[in-house]
Amino acid sequence: MGTAINLSKSVPIEDESAVGEARRRAQDLATALGFGENEIGKIAIVVTELAGNIVKHARRGEILLRGVTAASRCGLEAIALDRGAGMANVAECLRDGYSTAGSPGTGLGAARRLSQTFEIYSAPSGTAALARFWNKPFADGEYVDVGVVCAPKPGEEACGDNWAVKNGNLQLRVLLSDGLGHGPQAAEAANLAVTAFSSEKAQIDPTGILTHLHAALRRTRGAAAAVANIDFRRGLVRYAGVGNISACIMSPAAPKESLRMVSQNGTLGVEMRKVQEFSYPWAEGSCLIMHSDGLASRWDMEKYPGLLRRDPALIAAVLYRDYRRGTDDVSVLVARRGAAH
Repeated sequence: MGTAINLSKSVPIEDESAVGEARRRAQDLATALGFGENEIGKIAIVVTELAGNIVKHARRGEILLRGVTAASRCGLEAIALDRGAGMANVAECLRDGYSTAGSPGTGLGAARRLSQTFEIYSAPSGTAALARFWNKPFADGEYVDVGVVCAPKPGEEACGDNWAVKNGNLQLRVLLSDGLGHGPQAAEAANLAVTAFSSEKAQIDPTGILTHLHAALRRTRGAAAAVANIDFRRGLVRYAGVGNISACIMSPAAPKESLRMVSQNGTLGVEMRKVQEFSYPWAEGSCLIMHSDGLASRWDMEKYPGLLRRDPALIAAVLYRDYRRGTDDVSVLVARRGAAH
């Protein structure tokens, strides 16, 4: 069972100078992940196009860069977010030669060709564009879609939220942790939770994992955390949480409905009076959505027609863009079984 590790950066796009900064950050992350020179060149072109389109069409926005290592592979995601007027016809905007800003109009078309995955979700409230690159292909049944945004409180360098996933044998095990408060000490607690989750000593069942994390976090200020085990073969999710982690299961076929998952009061490493596991049904095509309390809980998927059928990274990014509180660290994780791409 491979473990995915969090490596992420965010670049605000407010003027033309930020386009170069986004490109440099992407190149640095791609280098750290072990991509070759040709791949790094492609990534640089795509990120430049995505950031440039924000400046041209929305004036300001954000580029999210996420690196993942899993099963001896490395991947890089770039997501462009803005609150512009949106695209009336996404397919037309991807056509070579199309332009509304006086440019040659080949940018988005080129970005799509250079990326292994390229998706756009656009609405009157703004646009989210995703480009993904992998250094190796995945075998059938090995890949699970997991989209994550994990960002520190504005003004902080260290993020007090963290996450990890273990994937294998048609099962997915997910951890989301939120260190108490924010800043370096919160990051220490959240990061230690991920280390303990990833260790050989960690248990398999959610209650056993949280008990293990509770002991491991004794020397820290503590953290909220939740663990979900998805068994795709059995169609079952086993879940346990302590503290303010929200989680639900949603289906694209019924966006008005969701299964809200139950967490218990307490703080891992400080006080955990009770930890209880709950089981929920899992249907093919379902999405698991988990987030820390840095995201407002009032989000409504009905406001985003078709979004639940899109890449989990786009789902997480749109929720982050529209519902982050801005007063705390924030993490949003969306998981769904999918084909490698």
